[in-house]
Amino acid sequence: MVFGYYAPFIAKAFFPSGSAFTSLMLALATFGAGFLMRPLGAIVLGSYIDRRGRRDGLLLTLGLMSLGTVSIALTPGYATIGLLAPVLVVAGRLLQGFSAGVELGGASVYLAEIATPGDKGFYVSWQSASQQAAVITAALIGVGLSHVLAPDALEAWGWRVPLAIGCLIVPFLFLLRRSLQETEEFLARKSRPSAAQIAASLARDWRLVLTGAMLVTMTTVSFYLITAYTPTFGGEALHLGRVESLTATLCVGVSNFAWLPVMGALSDRVGRRPVLLAAAGLALATAYPAMAWLVASPSFARLLSVELWLSFLYAAYNGAMVVYLIELMPADARASGFSLAYSLATALFGGFTPAACTYLIHATGSRAMPGLWLSFAAATGLGAVLISNATENRT
Repeated sequence: MVFGYYAPFIAKAFFPSGSAFTSLMLALATFGAGFLMRPLGAIVLGSYIDRRGRRDGLLLTLGLMSLGTVSIALTPGYATIGLLAPVLVVAGRLLQGFSAGVELGGASVYLAEIATPGDKGFYVSWQSASQQAAVITAALIGVGLSHVLAPDALEAWGWRVPLAIGCLIVPFLFLLRRSLQETEEFLARKSRPSAAQIAASLARDWRLVLTGAMLVTMTTVSFYLITAYTPTFGGEALHLGRVESLTATLCVGVSNFAWLPVMGALSDRVGRRPVLLAAAGLALATAYPAMAWLVASPSFARLLSVELWLSFLYAAYNGAMVVYLIELMPADARASGFSLAYSLATALFGGFTPAACTYLIHATGSRAMPGLWLSFAAATGLGAVLISNATENRT
């Protein structure tokens, strides 16, 4: 979240050039590059989780993520160490991406396997809801820093503060995850597939993985559009104040946090598919018109209104989608299959949402292009729901 929020400052620190657009695109491409490592992380770390257990996997992914975050926080700028600076930042993002390739899958599968009967959607939705703590915290810190620090100080070093705070909570997270008990469902399995067997299973079910990736496209594009990209979009495209853009992002995080468990619980009651079809259909119908209305007369009120509407659609879709994707995957490769499908969508579309939207606006001159990008994602998700045939196991 911090990398996305502070992309303009990171661009100046690590990717200086004669063109502000080029520097920003390099920073956003680096943000997206981390997502290219997610499929590899999904396969390597996913098979580890399916063999060794959910708890051990969550400890491993946290360790790798910590190394990536620390490297970005501590790397000196281009003016100090030259080309080594962007190299180290890219390496840090790649390590983050490798870890994140299975982090969401490992945590979501863990929640699904400890859920009480009839509440799987509600339990699993808290994984995505907990991500909103990052959105909210990073935005709050950003608003606070904007009030406390002068613009020059914020550009020079202030953007590193949220990263440093992120590093400080790592020891607490290790203690928390070490206290977790392995799931009874995993312990009850009589056989644990090898990495080769898991890979063979995923290759055999490639259509299932592809359908899963299509399902995730709507989630990952909408999430990064309304969170990581909002401060850049608000400042660079709409020319609103940084505090206004961060405040809108903060409200999105609160909205996501409130809606996700509600929609997860709703999917337990009415089924996954009705919720998915309604949310994707509404997103397809309203994303571009809403964005066109926003850019016609940019203001904080319009930005907040559009962001909260898109937040509702994201939460409605994602609250049902994550558990639906878990139910699609075979039990012996659940973490691997889920993570591979999720990471493919994020690598191809979601992670590059800030870069894609910035480029589309630059190439077409239309500031409403993010709405078209989201419409494409919604159409992809809608198609995936229509062709999938998951057995909805609410036990």
